[in-house]
Amino acid sequence: MEKDSQTLTHIDETGQPKMVDVGQKAITKRSATARSLVWLPKEVLAQLDGEELYSKKGPVFQTAIIAGTMAAKRTHELIPFCHPLGIESCKFSIGLNEQQEVQIECTVKVTSKTGVEMEALTGVTVAALTVYDMCKALSHEIKIRETTLVAKSGGKRDVGGEGE
Repeated sequence: MEKDSQTLTHIDETGQPKMVDVGQKAITKRSATARSLVWLPKEVLAQLDGEELYSKKGPVFQTAIIAGTMAAKRTHELIPFCHPLGIESCKFSIGLNEQQEVQIECTVKVTSKTGVEMEALTGVTVAALTVYDMCKALSHEIKIRETTLVAKSGGKRDVGGEGE
């Protein structure tokens, strides 16, 4: 198998799966931000009280932040070739955007030899799933519409803004 700039990093020369060897990489400050959008029907949005959504299970957004943070810290246990990282910061923002969708953002930071985009994506995805779980008694019409990497910085190449 030929190596080029488009080669998958988790496949070796013989086509077998592998974890990337980061032994020779430089330790740098790395950051990644991911976003999920969750559409809620009217009966769920009616439960919004100020900046928090409440269900019978408790405060939805606060619980989603806790679940997302726990997931980001355990990404290496969920995604086979992710390295275990000592995450230095995991910050969430949750609220309604202009389209009245729940917009969840997760920014993860670390000083390491490998990036944290998978941790940010995992955190924001589990936070979105938590919103669904906590609100499904009100409606099963909830839709997790989009999960995307917004920005990453500090590695071989930056993406988007500054990972903030």
